Amino acid sequence: MTRSILVVVACALLTVGCARTAPLKPAPGQSLPVKPLMAATVPTPEQLLVIPDIARPQRVDELMRRSEPREPDRFDLPPPDGGAAPTIEGEAEPALSDQDTGPVQKQ
Repeated sequence: MTRSILVVVACALLTVGCARTAPLKPAPGQSLPVKPLMAATVPTPEQLLVIPDIARPQRVDELMRRSEPREPDRFDLPPPDGGAAPTIEGEAEPALSDQDTGPVQKQ
């Protein structure tokens, strides 16, 4: 029993030792990243570890109170199965003529 308690205490001490923290330094023979082009100074390791605000987008808590119909969109694309594009009321469709030139075909 004493031996098992001693083993547990030793494992706990080893685990605590692994969690020890120290100031970050570059690896031996390495340097910090170069100074960014528009920066006044080279950032410190602590500054490099700060997450920028753009990486944490703000949450939108605005809930929809009721469903509302969407407004017509004249740039709405047809479905990918080749269906016809939606027509907009009041716009005339272009007329096709027999004199339209198309791709040249070899004979």
